[in-house]
Amino acid sequence: MSYYISKKLNCSFEEAIDKVTAALASEGFGILTEINVNETLKKKLNVDFYRYQILGACNPPLAYEALQSEDKIGVMLPCNFIVQEKIAGKIEVSAVNPTSSMSAVKNDNLAQIAQNVQQKLQTVIDKL
Repeated sequence: MSYYISKKLNCSFEEAIDKVTAALASEGFGILTEINVNETLKKKLNVDFYRYQILGACNPPLAYEALQSEDKIGVMLPCNFIVQEKIAGKIEVSAVNPTSSMSAVKNDNLAQIAQNVQQKLQTVIDKL
């Protein structure tokens, strides 16, 4: 089982961000955090890196359910998506596979929640 799910797109970086945001919203997720990795690396290390953005997505009802099942699960939240452009116009969008990452937590109720989240994240990737 892979720790991520992914899809390649032929569009601009900005369009990919918009598509991911819209697809997430259609599945009940909002964006909590946005980390511009290439900008941060330039500012902190003065290195050039290709366009790479991390989007921290949250579905509040599912997050609440997970937190009720496992109080430390917040260390694995939110559900991260990355949008990266190694070659101009060739975008790859990847999302965490929560069934893989949460399998380390031995909690059957959480495993069921993770499967539900994974299905929603797969739907988001499929919509892109």
